[in-house]
Amino acid sequence: MITLSMIWGTSYILIKKGLEGFTPIQLGAIRAVLSTFFLFVVGFKSMRTISKKEWFWVGVSGVIGSFIPMFLFAFAETEIDSSIASILNSLVPLFTLFIGLFAFGIGFTRNQLLGVFIGLIGAAFLIFFGTTVNPDQNYWYAGFVIVATICYACNANIIKSKLQNVSPMGIAVGNFAVIFIPGLIVLLFSGFMDAKVVTGSHFFSSLGYIAILCIISTCVAKIMFNRLVQISTAVFSVSVTYLIPIVGIFWGLMDGERFTLWQFMAALVILLGVYMVNKKKTPQRASLSNKN
Repeated sequence: MITLSMIWGTSYILIKKGLEGFTPIQLGAIRAVLSTFFLFVVGFKSMRTISKKEWFWVGVSGVIGSFIPMFLFAFAETEIDSSIASILNSLVPLFTLFIGLFAFGIGFTRNQLLGVFIGLIGAAFLIFFGTTVNPDQNYWYAGFVIVATICYACNANIIKSKLQNVSPMGIAVGNFAVIFIPGLIVLLFSGFMDAKVVTGSHFFSSLGYIAILCIISTCVAKIMFNRLVQISTAVFSVSVTYLIPIVGIFWGLMDGERFTLWQFMAALVILLGVYMVNKKKTPQRASLSNKN
């Protein structure tokens, strides 16, 4: 989970850098196409682990858990800082709990629910303090991130409930096999090869950032996340989103974004939420006397 938080926490600054040379539509489409190529190279044979009846859920997982969020985060970061986008991603565990309960019948403990709310309080404080530091940002674009977190929550529950028998690599490769054609179509009609884009001063640097984003933050992290969901609970796996803001804020700070002591305190509250979500319930002692 810590490794995933480091990888995904870095992805927001990579998106920000990628947007210097491309539009949100172009960036999302490039991610879909390049990630498919990389995954096919290392794991094409893994798709054999997917049965005919599981292909439907693999496709749904690919669209909801990868394709749509790629574009949503790109649009969001045209108006809000990368660190704010990483903070808003902390909403995922809350949505995972309730979607798991109402759509998939997956229960949760009182500690998990309490931990999620503590983490959300920390995230709310981070957002609040962020608005005071950056009052000119358009927070309506934060709605794109919120929709993306709902997509991630749905995907975590789908993998846990429907794809337990598919290898993590198989899920990842299958996801992108499904979204490759839509991504390619979007890319071809996005103006990616227009002279104005190709000759832009940030074309090659942005393409390099996106390539890193695809290989590490999309391909490697996707496989790791799928495995994490399978060996734990859906809520535990998405608790990685509580640690992502800390990494995201660090990179934002390195890139000139402002960060205050109050935001650091809020990050500690988020860590408390992680602890509560993952704390095992202590079994109660059995009664030594029997009632007649």
